[in-house]
Amino acid sequence: MTDPALRVAVGTLPPGVRRVADYHFGWCDPEGNPASGASGKAIRPALALLTAVAGGGAWGPALPAAVAVELVHNHSLLHDDVMDGDVVRRHRPTAWSVFGVGPAILAGDALLALAFDLLATSGSQRSQEAVHMLGVTTQRLLAGQMADVAFEARDDVSLEECMTMARAKTGALMGCACAMGELLASGDRDRTEQVRAFGERLGVAFQLVDDILGIWGEPAVTGKAAKSDLSRRKKSLPVVAALGAEAPEAGELARLYRGADPLSVDQVNRARRLVERSGGRAWSDAEADRQRTRSLEHLDAAGLRGPAAAELHALAHLVTSRDR
Repeated sequence: MTDPALRVAVGTLPPGVRRVADYHFGWCDPEGNPASGASGKAIRPALALLTAVAGGGAWGPALPAAVAVELVHNHSLLHDDVMDGDVVRRHRPTAWSVFGVGPAILAGDALLALAFDLLATSGSQRSQEAVHMLGVTTQRLLAGQMADVAFEARDDVSLEECMTMARAKTGALMGCACAMGELLASGDRDRTEQVRAFGERLGVAFQLVDDILGIWGEPAVTGKAAKSDLSRRKKSLPVVAALGAEAPEAGELARLYRGADPLSVDQVNRARRLVERSGGRAWSDAEADRQRTRSLEHLDAAGLRGPAAAELHALAHLVTSRDR
């Protein structure tokens, strides 16, 4: 349902940024020839459409929300890859590594502007409220990303700070996807807030699992470079949990994480073992499950029904799977 509308929307962009965006979505190769690469999991659009239907509405009115959140998400990915220096995403070279930093940043900016234009011109009576909702969410996402970047230069990041960052960077947009889907389909205020809480907590669980896979995942499955988070001394949730643990390995990990240069292969492998021995992996696994359970409590409280509600439950388990 979302992909055709997403392609139409991206097709309205100016040719230069459209080519970068088309490549990023896997629709063309670097030369502009049609391709069939992976364009992402479409988790956020799925949340928007399923929430709309499960609340008793139709998916059609929620389609602009589904496309808009996918555009904002991909805007953040284009910028994240530049800031993190990542050269692989979705099993292919990142857009900035192919077209350059400037074009990738501009393509991300174009996707963000397009998301707001799409909502504003959707024709919905609630379009203004949806635009405001997405604007507030985008500010939270950017604040979370800013905190994530700032953490890399600090040695005193607390677990509470890291969880707050995850709620903003990842949870906010997933919560917004659910809330906008409900808003545009039915407008039930109480249900909108419950599904927002569901999506936001699910987003935190998703981030925890993503951080786990960033350290212990297989590149053939994740589509990302192996252990790049550790190489950059990234303060991911498992690392921060390990650094705060009362274990002798935590001290060694802290010493290893001091400095500015990327860790060597041997240092990365050592850090990986230290995070696990300090309990960072076990804590992240348990907290991801706890956040998913809490998210489903909000979903049940929203009173959603039918096959779409069951699919939301299934989706919550899918996106927190360690095999995704």
